[in-house]
Amino acid sequence: DKNITRTISKITSYNPDAILNFVESVEGITYYEYCIAGLYELLGYQYTGSVPQTLGNCLNKNRAKEILYSNGIKTPRAITLSPKEKFTKKDVNLTYPLILKLVDEDASIGISENSVVNNFKELKKHHTFLTETYNKNLIVEEYIVGREINCAVLGGKVLPLSEIDFTGLPENLPKIVTYDGKWIEGSTYYNYTKPICPAKIDPDIKKKVEELAVRAYNVLGCRDYARVDVRLSNDGTPYVIEINPNPDVSSDSGFARAAAASGKSYNELLFAITNFALQRKYNDTKNKAVLRSCNWKYA
Repeated sequence: DKNITRTISKITSYNPDAILNFVESVEGITYYEYCIAGLYELLGYQYTGSVPQTLGNCLNKNRAKEILYSNGIKTPRAITLSPKEKFTKKDVNLTYPLILKLVDEDASIGISENSVVNNFKELKKHHTFLTETYNKNLIVEEYIVGREINCAVLGGKVLPLSEIDFTGLPENLPKIVTYDGKWIEGSTYYNYTKPICPAKIDPDIKKKVEELAVRAYNVLGCRDYARVDVRLSNDGTPYVIEINPNPDVSSDSGFARAAAASGKSYNELLFAITNFALQRKYNDTKNKAVLRSCNWKYA
């Protein structure tokens, strides 16, 4: 919560060797996620996962896209719209179909069967609904028709790829991962968006997807582990659609499933993630000892 004094007191009372940073929001506000990592930095504790700048950049979909664009990484073209912004057909210089997302939310919040629009009338209607419901900036992105691939990256290396299987999803529904598909058991999307890991994918295309995921991971400054979501167009071109530097790593998560497909048990996955932070602590301690030794010799 926002009681930072109490949080600091708890952390310092533990005096941990490392912190497993599974924080995704503060009082339900996802935008504050990066602030807690900043607190660890100020307190001088090592922690798992990405640094505050990366967490903040990746949560802001528009900023993340700009970083990807500037590094020559393929990501769908997009524009942003504010809640009360007036816009016309000419302002939307994109190719339909399009998909609408909240700029600074994750966990598929705001994503539904209505998120993919095929014309300006549908775009206006869904823009109105999202702004009235959430009152947040939106990103309007070209929707890539094709396959959806999740790339779990551990220590800069891609684990076996996972594909979302949309088999059985009614034809009138867009093939996307919605909020219902992630969290509402028994819903249509939950029943018909099942992961297949490892994904059955052509070796050459698999290599392209993996290389793209690692490049995206690196240019956003991800550390230890992250998930890069890719849409694979029908012509075999991969596009980065999302980078999650703090993905769910619970025992039934997609990340744990990818780790299992690589031969790692759940305990081994958590050990690997924790060990990244412990290694940084060890290196810090060693470097400080060297500095103290140098200062003593100099004196």
